[in-house]
Amino acid sequence: MTLSARSVAVVGLGKSGKGAIELLLKRGVKVTAFDENASSPDAAELRARGVEVRLGPLAPKLLAGHDLVVVSPGVPLTKPELAAARELGAQLIGEVELAWRCLPEGAGPVLGITGTNGKSTTTALLGELVKQSGQKTFVGGNLGLAFTHACAEKYDAHVVELSSFQLEGATTMECLGAAILNLTPDHLDRYPSHQAYGEAKARIFSSQPKHGFAVINADDKAVVALAKKAHVPVFGFSLDPARTNAGFSGIATGRDGVFMLLGGEFRGERYAVNNPALRGDHNLANAMAAVLMARLFGVAAPQVQLGLDSFGGLAHRLERVRELDGVEWINDSKATNVDSSLVALKALRGNIWLIAGGKGKGAPYEPLVAAGKGKLKGVLTIGADAANVAAAFEKSTDVIGCGTLDAAIAKARALAKRGDTVLLSPACASYDQFDNFEHRGDTFKRLVRELK
Repeated sequence: MTLSARSVAVVGLGKSGKGAIELLLKRGVKVTAFDENASSPDAAELRARGVEVRLGPLAPKLLAGHDLVVVSPGVPLTKPELAAARELGAQLIGEVELAWRCLPEGAGPVLGITGTNGKSTTTALLGELVKQSGQKTFVGGNLGLAFTHACAEKYDAHVVELSSFQLEGATTMECLGAAILNLTPDHLDRYPSHQAYGEAKARIFSSQPKHGFAVINADDKAVVALAKKAHVPVFGFSLDPARTNAGFSGIATGRDGVFMLLGGEFRGERYAVNNPALRGDHNLANAMAAVLMARLFGVAAPQVQLGLDSFGGLAHRLERVRELDGVEWINDSKATNVDSSLVALKALRGNIWLIAGGKGKGAPYEPLVAAGKGKLKGVLTIGADAANVAAAFEKSTDVIGCGTLDAAIAKARALAKRGDTVLLSPACASYDQFDNFEHRGDTFKRLVRELK
């Protein structure tokens, strides 16, 4: 695949933006970087490498003066300055679209995963299943390495986590296999409605090849409705063992760590999910989605089971950090919304000190209050949305305002007793105090390991 542009503007200097710049520089493209943060820490280094860096308010005319404008997923394409640049003739795409256009000739297909929750675990697990077949596999996207890193060499397969933000900027990217895991309220600070959020997710189906396939959550009515936009065979997965494959080309159903594939060429196959890294019903659903994707891609059944058994789990998602004086410390920093934290509370038995808060997304915290009854010993609040978290929990459990993560860890160390669990599951984005959820989780792990 080729990139004809000789002058490209990159908007946003986060992980995706920097990945796009690195790729473009290697291609010999003249790059101008734009970021509204007037004190970007990367500006000096980029300028030293020949990148023209413009910080502060965006200028539509300057953007329109380039062959191509690559917009980082954190910057809405509906932003007035970008809309104005488009009207002036600018071609706007996202970082994943740039990566797709720049993959080496003969590179393997893309297997895309999206959804509100479970994307990262399912992506990492699918990557493990495909690797079991001996194929050279890139795993990344919204998870880990930016998709642009896949352009440095030729891979047999690309397993890519795709956020709704990334999908907004994908115009021609083809996903041979496309999965939507679930759809619950999220990013209400960016989308005008839940429907608009779902439509962004459904873009994963928009450019699939005719020989492609889709995998969806058959238990989620909103996802089933979105699947009508797919023009390829659709396979479902369900936690209801009584569900049939009616309306689907095939379906996986399971309960209590075992599931079966019904319909299609894999009818009657059974798989066991005994791996501690995949505990809980939510991970059984993730496993069914990953297995369907892997089998439809051609990974053999024995290799799939080996992958399920060998999967090492995902950092920052119910990640056990240590046990200290009989207290278990768990890093669930990947829980950047209420529904994800809800999954964590349901997966743990009780005696929980919950550390929650950060940059809120507008969703109510009441579902966490209900799930925490009988399980929570207290809530330690941090970050910008601490007051709203406290208001939700204060009538049902002890709430202690800590402000910062290090203060919350110190307070939890003083309060937690043998048999308790300290759970960092913020239910919020991290950008108020950290670079990203990985930074937040890594900070939590470092501080917890330093405890005496």
